[in-house]
Amino acid sequence: MLRILGSRKTLCDGLTRRDLLQVGGMGMFGLGLCDALRLQAAQTEIATSAAKFGKAKACILLFPFGSPPQHETFDPKPDAPIEVQGEMRAIPTSVPGLQIGEGLPQVAQIMDRVTVVRSMTHPYPVHGVAYALTGMPTYTPAIEANPRAPEHWPFLGSLVDYLDERSADGAPPKVPRNMGLPWQFGSKSSLPNLAGPYAAFLGQAYDPVWTEFDGKGTKVVPKLSDGQTNDVYDPFAGITLEGKFKLCSSGELPADVSLAQLGLRRSLLAQFDQARSWLADDARVEAFDKQRQMAWSLIATSRTREALDIARESAAVRERYGMTLFGQASLAARRLVEAGSRFVSVFWDPFEPFGGSCWDTHANHFPRLKQYLLPVFDQTYSALIRDLDERGLLDETLVVCVSEHGRTPKIDSKPMGAGRHHWSRVYSAIFAGGGVARGKVVGHSDAHGGDVKDTPVSPKDVLATTFHLLGIDPHTMVTDPQGRPLPIAGDGEVRSELLG
Repeated sequence: MLRILGSRKTLCDGLTRRDLLQVGGMGMFGLGLCDALRLQAAQTEIATSAAKFGKAKACILLFPFGSPPQHETFDPKPDAPIEVQGEMRAIPTSVPGLQIGEGLPQVAQIMDRVTVVRSMTHPYPVHGVAYALTGMPTYTPAIEANPRAPEHWPFLGSLVDYLDERSADGAPPKVPRNMGLPWQFGSKSSLPNLAGPYAAFLGQAYDPVWTEFDGKGTKVVPKLSDGQTNDVYDPFAGITLEGKFKLCSSGELPADVSLAQLGLRRSLLAQFDQARSWLADDARVEAFDKQRQMAWSLIATSRTREALDIARESAAVRERYGMTLFGQASLAARRLVEAGSRFVSVFWDPFEPFGGSCWDTHANHFPRLKQYLLPVFDQTYSALIRDLDERGLLDETLVVCVSEHGRTPKIDSKPMGAGRHHWSRVYSAIFAGGGVARGKVVGHSDAHGGDVKDTPVSPKDVLATTFHLLGIDPHTMVTDPQGRPLPIAGDGEVRSELLG
């Protein structure tokens, strides 16, 4: 390659005159200007990606189960026909030229702090939380209601816990690395627990440490369908100040046991451990020991319980997040991250009738969005991002807000309140903090919000990018019970487009 010496005056596109002369000589060797510019762009992406590796100390995952509609949230179509656009309009945001749905006026003000992806896509328009949050390559509804089916792969948060533990010094964390709020996923609905946030073949010791919520709902939410006859006082729509989070019973010290008595029991147990040392190589014993170690930590120290004590926050802060279960769980998530938790998940999932509190708006779509879902999300999400930013935590805390799919571009006018049905060919997700760009849009959908126009992003890409930002190589392998090495992010790749 010929390189001609000269001054290094920079041109408007960032190239220097010397670089341009160098590029001019490339044609003799079959490399043109376009190839050189592509090479330069690729090198820039690699440098950006490398600079953001491990930028996030912690991650907060927000998962609105049931799938928000892209049209009424982050990808409105104001020029589309009314049967696509619907009843709600688009509004401007703090990013010039960027519009989002009118139901998110507070989020509109903080769009300069986040990146929205409008080109999420995958082939499974079902409530596949396990597909969205694990590296598993394919999915079938047959395993959706079976969290312990052998086909499942480990949940993102469980992998973070597992891999962090192997790189640590062996001491248990002061706060669980992998926390789940407000209760075990799906446990308050009329259906069995659904698959998704579980450790699969890593063992139950790496499941999230779940909280429980002690409180009641104060507001009746719009019904799901004509077939729903009961009123649902949904805590995701409103709770009282007295509502609180606590650890599941396994993480609480029994009322009739003192810490001194607990210490004696632990000493006795240690003597039994010495007697069964020949079992030390058994994987089941290893998992049991991790669970017991975590239980000791939770019972003997108050750090996690104090982080969950949202009553320690001022009334103004609590009101800012919203006196709803989603709002207060998100506030607790911020407190857990401050206390040292590595991965905190907040699930907005069914309460009582299936989908009674979630976004699965096959019917009553617009009443549920306008009177319940959008106002709650708008207040809480904007408060969380502002709060993290004001506390200097946003740059080191990754906030991932994704769901399992999107909703149909064409509105179904037959059900009461209209409806949008399952749609995974294109949908939206939103990211902030921890190395993510600010005020950016990645990808586009077509004119009706029905297909990807450019820059398709898969759920596995989201996993890979999250691992990368948390300082974990997304190509790391874990071994399943059959001895097969499986990539933790499946076929996902780090998407430099999301990085700032």
